[in-house]
Amino acid sequence: MTITSVIDPAIIQAYRETHFCVEGDAPLTLRIGEKNETLSALHKASGATSSAFVTAWNPYSRRCDDETNADLQKKLIDELTTRSLCFVNGVGRHPASDWAEPSLLVLRISLEAAKELGNRYEQNAIVWCGADAVPELVLLR
Repeated sequence: MTITSVIDPAIIQAYRETHFCVEGDAPLTLRIGEKNETLSALHKASGATSSAFVTAWNPYSRRCDDETNADLQKKLIDELTTRSLCFVNGVGRHPASDWAEPSLLVLRISLEAAKELGNRYEQNAIVWCGADAVPELVLLR
């Protein structure tokens, strides 16, 4: 199946290679397409059947300064808090570079709501984790 996207294929490949690290009581690292038993346990403990790894940093992969990114991330955190959504801090890191973006694992969020968040914060993609705890890259553009 061919996926058509306006996102640079090199950026999509970088997303697929990224380690999506979740902090908290039971730290874990999500990798696209690889089942994660620790995530499965976190889902079960929190009553979640799904989660999404999202960020507000660097909209549409345009590098922003740290102050702008911090402001965007604060808006995302404030929105999640206002909506009473449970989330855990994390960071997306590419293993072959020094690139890293603070991110959040949002628990008990539907795919539609996660895509809506990603679109609202002008992101190219989100990482969706369904009941099977297999992270999936979901392109938004």
